[in-house]
Amino acid sequence: MDQPPAETTPASTPAAPTPVTPPSDPPAAEATPTIAIDDFARVDLRVALIVAAERVAGTDKLIKLDLDLGYEQRTIVSGIAQFYEADALVGRRIVIVANLKPHKFRGIESRGMLLAAGGHDPGKALGLVTLDIEIPPGTRVS
Repeated sequence: MDQPPAETTPASTPAAPTPVTPPSDPPAAEATPTIAIDDFARVDLRVALIVAAERVAGTDKLIKLDLDLGYEQRTIVSGIAQFYEADALVGRRIVIVANLKPHKFRGIESRGMLLAAGGHDPGKALGLVTLDIEIPPGTRVS
């Protein structure tokens, strides 16, 4: 006579409770030197409208952004390609450091730096500093 195989698992063992992960604490502030208000005033933060964006060929991280600053057009290069598709950036109003010394990346002169938060640790998101209303390009941020 054939008999069904005996069950190898206990009939009704209660499941172990799932551990609750406490909410993560905000990141600790990094120790940075304080600066005088005059030092901060030297940084020229401006609203910029992204009018064109494209990946920099041969790189995994770089995107070239063509910007409208109201009083001029300029290009910056930023290492945000792992977080954003170039086409999705067009039309956004971002905040840039407008008086940063120019620097060449892969032969492209970058004349500024966009402001962003996060993205430094693996798997962490990056967010651009943007505006919630349409402030004109070139407006000083203070």
